[in-house]
Amino acid sequence: MERRQQSLSKVLSLLFRSHPWHGIELGDRAPEVVPVYVEMSPTDAVKYELDKTTGFLKVDRPQRFSAQCPSIYGLIPQTLCGPKTAAYCQEKTGRQGLEGDDDPLDICILSERPINRANIILKARPIGGLRMIDGGEVDDKLIAVLENDLSYGHWRDISDCPENMLERFEHYFLTYKEMPGTTARQVEITHIYGREEAHEVIRRCRQDYADHFSDLREAFERLTTLK
Repeated sequence: MERRQQSLSKVLSLLFRSHPWHGIELGDRAPEVVPVYVEMSPTDAVKYELDKTTGFLKVDRPQRFSAQCPSIYGLIPQTLCGPKTAAYCQEKTGRQGLEGDDDPLDICILSERPINRANIILKARPIGGLRMIDGGEVDDKLIAVLENDLSYGHWRDISDCPENMLERFEHYFLTYKEMPGTTARQVEITHIYGREEAHEVIRRCRQDYADHFSDLREAFERLTTLK
């Protein structure tokens, strides 16, 4: 059965483009090293994001101010910020009534060499993250380094990241949704956490994805058992 599923997966991957969220396996090295689908580069003046239905990259909105994302930005495939992820945030913050945003887990990747295009896949090593709450929904932003990067590849924890770099991430995510003339802030960052918590967030999001999309796995298994 397993060999047949692997064979079918290989054939499908050759005939069709994989959906960036559903069709890319996390792999055996997760959460230490994870695949990332890149949605934005630091030079983008427009916010792009994955269209979850079609799997194509779409324009979400123009950036209203001059601030640009401090790093490459994307998502970890086959993850979902759901109930288990929200429960972990509640445990760490002491808050109640939080929900996951039902989106893939977001991740920022530091790289010495400029990567000025999106819609690509890379391997990254998570070192920490920002515990972010957006309008009552859990919306963590992991921070990672490009695997084998010459400048950042040896970093293993958020403590390796300079304070001013973390401040740039905080400022960007606290302000990137603000509209001209508004004073109320809907986004807050409660903690900056390290590698171990980042790994736990990935595990929770992985389980939330498996629970939410169990029908996809069941449909695939039925397909592979057809005679």
